[in-house]
Amino acid sequence: MQFPHIDPVFLSIGPLQFRWYGLMYVLAFIATYFIIRSEVTRKQLPLTRDDVADLVFYGAMGVVLGGRTGYILFYNLGFYLANPLKLFAVWEGGMSFHGGFLGVMLAFLFYARRKKIPFLTLIDMAALCAPVGLGLGRIGNFINGELYGRATDAPWGIIFPGSDGVPRHPSQLYEAFLEGFVLYFIVRFVSNNTKVNGVATCAAIAGYGLFRFIVEFFRQPDAQIGLFFGLFSMGQLLSLPMFIVGTYAALQLSRRKTMP
Repeated sequence: MQFPHIDPVFLSIGPLQFRWYGLMYVLAFIATYFIIRSEVTRKQLPLTRDDVADLVFYGAMGVVLGGRTGYILFYNLGFYLANPLKLFAVWEGGMSFHGGFLGVMLAFLFYARRKKIPFLTLIDMAALCAPVGLGLGRIGNFINGELYGRATDAPWGIIFPGSDGVPRHPSQLYEAFLEGFVLYFIVRFVSNNTKVNGVATCAAIAGYGLFRFIVEFFRQPDAQIGLFFGLFSMGQLLSLPMFIVGTYAALQLSRRKTMP
């Protein structure tokens, strides 16, 4: 299958260009706002609409700054040291979930202390939002024709622009489905069926780690890094601990009967 022709710029107004990849982030932040508002009402938290907007802003800064920093440090430090102006070219892609995850944790920790609200209560709400952002982000990667999969002879293999002309797994869509759609319903189910803070977050961490580890077997390794031990990608080395720690922590927390 030939990659469908999709202009990465969906709207141009004079010198301004609006890209699908950026639109995915905007949609994710909008969805995050409404999900958190709904959770604030359900959990009867002392947060106003303005507080929720502030929380989303903190989270957005954590995602962008942490995601960009994580990508630079984990995946392509040499390139950005040689091309420092590219540090700010986020519209070209180059975001790391693992860095974004740490960024959101720090941002929500700061906000929790500021508002004197339990950190785990806030981060459980973020756990519901993360799959939405992940799913939309992977769709943005697909539209950009980046982060595609390994060569395949499967009938749904796609020839991506800028590749070597070999059909490849649309691994971005695999991730959008598993890390977005499936993970959201797992976290939602856990969130609705536990009274213990932190379990939903641990389920999200473990689920993401598992799904990312699996999909990495179909995703083309980063050219500048390759595979470790001839088998595992950087994404897998970062995701496997998330699955192990997230699973262990979820099981330990689940033994409690009420919120800590």
